[in-house]
Amino acid sequence: MDLFALPFMQRAILAAVLSGLMAPAIGTFIVQRKMSLLGDGLGHVAIMGVGLAMLTGWAPMPVAVVVCVAGAVIVELLRQHGKASGDLGLAILFYGGLASGVLMAGMAGQGAGGLSSYLFGSLTSVSQADIWLIVVLAVVVLLCTIGLAPRLFSVAVDEDYSQVLGIRVKVLNLLVVVLAAVTITVSMRTVGLLLVSALMVIPVATAQQSFVGFFPAFFGSMAIGMLAALGGTMGSFYLDTATGATIVVTAIGLLGLSWLIGGRLRREDRFIPFVEDHGDHTHEPAEGGPAGSHGHESHLAIQHGDHLDYVHDGHRHAWHGDHYDEH
Repeated sequence: MDLFALPFMQRAILAAVLSGLMAPAIGTFIVQRKMSLLGDGLGHVAIMGVGLAMLTGWAPMPVAVVVCVAGAVIVELLRQHGKASGDLGLAILFYGGLASGVLMAGMAGQGAGGLSSYLFGSLTSVSQADIWLIVVLAVVVLLCTIGLAPRLFSVAVDEDYSQVLGIRVKVLNLLVVVLAAVTITVSMRTVGLLLVSALMVIPVATAQQSFVGFFPAFFGSMAIGMLAALGGTMGSFYLDTATGATIVVTAIGLLGLSWLIGGRLRREDRFIPFVEDHGDHTHEPAEGGPAGSHGHESHLAIQHGDHLDYVHDGHRHAWHGDHYDEH
């Protein structure tokens, strides 16, 4: 059977791919802020939103988005004003949100069992209305994270320095938690609220093992997240397993593969160290270069690919045509 011919699988794959793109995009900045567990805390607040939707009879996803965003903003404002530490704020998110959600679900007559599809994901139950909301919110999240990536990265790495540069640190910190809240509630149908934090963190860790530099790792994490979401969704269809768990296990498998490949790419013998010149090394002059030019016959030469680099007065340069290039 071709799973792409099934309407519910088409919706499921689209929702999974969008979640796989969004979660690492905002997760990159969450990890840089050393708040990897923020996703878990916000996920528990989203449970409160789902419980409220069950109690009132409203659509779960819009209510969960509003409640989760409100909770994220309150905790971030408390953190900024020194009223609560990061750990305390996360604890409030964990226990208050979860308890309130289960309580309201029980009052609605569905109990904790009614929350299971939101806790662990249920891609097959994604409706057409859910898809439209997911697409709109995904576009907003991706536009903000990609468009503001340099500023968000600067704030995540060093808030004080960013403030000196004139960056509105408090506003961007609020934006990060709001986007994280939106991403988590959008992903509750795909990965589930208890596992969505893994999709925000694991692809980021995988990209950091595989790429050098912020932007390669940023876009690489999005590609890895999308691959894990797509592979996990298709795998769960054929293996008849839980979709959210399969996506997370796939992401962990990619992380393990990146450790193996990344370790080989970062071998010390693949890099050429800078060697301080002490003036007591000798080597033949560069091939094609004038003998005695810059006194290279009395300085250290290091093989660099298909040519030699010369260490001279604290600099490295190589013969290029009729002159030396600084390396």
